[in-house]
Amino acid sequence: MRPILAGALALGMALVVGGALAFEHIGGFIPCALCLQQRTPYYVGIPIALLTLLSATMRWPAMVTRALFLVAAALMAYGAGLGAYHSGVEWGWWAGPVACGGGAVSMDAGSLLNDLNSLRPPSCADAALRVLGLSFAGWNVIASIGLFAIALKGAFVRAR
Repeated sequence: MRPILAGALALGMALVVGGALAFEHIGGFIPCALCLQQRTPYYVGIPIALLTLLSATMRWPAMVTRALFLVAAALMAYGAGLGAYHSGVEWGWWAGPVACGGGAVSMDAGSLLNDLNSLRPPSCADAALRVLGLSFAGWNVIASIGLFAIALKGAFVRAR
């Protein structure tokens, strides 16, 4: 059961951050600073989830596998917190960071100075898209909570 949960965790993390990257690079959505911060738990978590999968598959000591699952769970809890914070900024429930502008902007190196003057990164307070009433940040909260639950189940399921 643990290898299946670890595989689902790694795959889920990869799909979430891959989806964000697809919206950016294929869909043309420019991420704000908080959007970029929300990716960090996934960038750190995917290698940990893969290590968890290796640990569970190779039957390393249960304490090692459990610890790796718990680290992944902590990362997803942090990711859910970041997403909730960003969602609150988007809904105007609280102010975002003062320097919340700037994201990954596609620019041509030949016209870099002109692009810097004309392109304005999105504000963290403006949701780029809402689907079923939730922004990307809101959907990240749901995904992070789901992955958190998978990681916790993996940490506390009986090893066979």
